Amino acid sequence: MSEETEGRRPNPVDLHVGGRVRMRRKLLGVSQEQLADSLGLTFQQVQKYERGANRVSASKLYEIAKTLQVPVSFFFDGLADPMSGAEVDDASLRAEKVVQEFLTTPEGLELAEVFPRIGRGRVRRQVLDLVRAMADEASRDQA
Repeated sequence: MSEETEGRRPNPVDLHVGGRVRMRRKLLGVSQEQLADSLGLTFQQVQKYERGANRVSASKLYEIAKTLQVPVSFFFDGLADPMSGAEVDDASLRAEKVVQEFLTTPEGLELAEVFPRIGRGRVRRQVLDLVRAMADEASRDQA
């Protein structure tokens, strides 16, 4: 990847770390402003970290981990182990982003908590079919 392309597109690891910061912040019900205040930053800087537009320094990541009450390793969970030689693939990052975005909504978090309690696979599939139909209809209405 050229430096020019690298400058426009955030590094996949920075995107992952930023997404994990966002997910944890939202799970705790902390606003970007509140997190920024506790870290001595502007909320715009927190936004840039969360989008992966700015790389989080090691010391700042340590402060974020303390504030959000997680170990620093939390922000790297789900990434390929660099010692294995495996690359971080775009499909995995996209899937992780979808899950993070889903879990950062109050409804998504609640659905993730209760959905596995639906014991019958057939009923879970019916719920999924209903949600898909509603999403398809919403997409058609927007078109």
